Amino acid sequence: MLSHSLLVARRFSVNLAAIREGAGLSQEDVAWLAEMHRTQIGNLERGGRVPRVDTLVKLVGAFDLSLDCPLLDGITWRPAKHRPGGFEILPLVEKGRESAV
Repeated sequence: MLSHSLLVARRFSVNLAAIREGAGLSQEDVAWLAEMHRTQIGNLERGGRVPRVDTLVKLVGAFDLSLDCPLLDGITWRPAKHRPGGFEILPLVEKGRESAV
């Protein structure tokens, strides 16, 4: 029986490939939008690994998807278009006051 992490990696790989193909993008296109290397996209699509949180955020941004998860509130990825991509981290708001991260 496969481990849970292998099952997650396999399912993620199928989802990623389907979304990429549905968008009519190559692995190289997605890599450029997410500021990753094409081999990283290929490895994810083969189920060779599970993405880190920052990689997941980059992929969500590259495909212009929404990620409704309170753990990732305030963290987005601005995909590369005519300039390099980059993270946008919003300031924390705690009990009515703003604080730096």
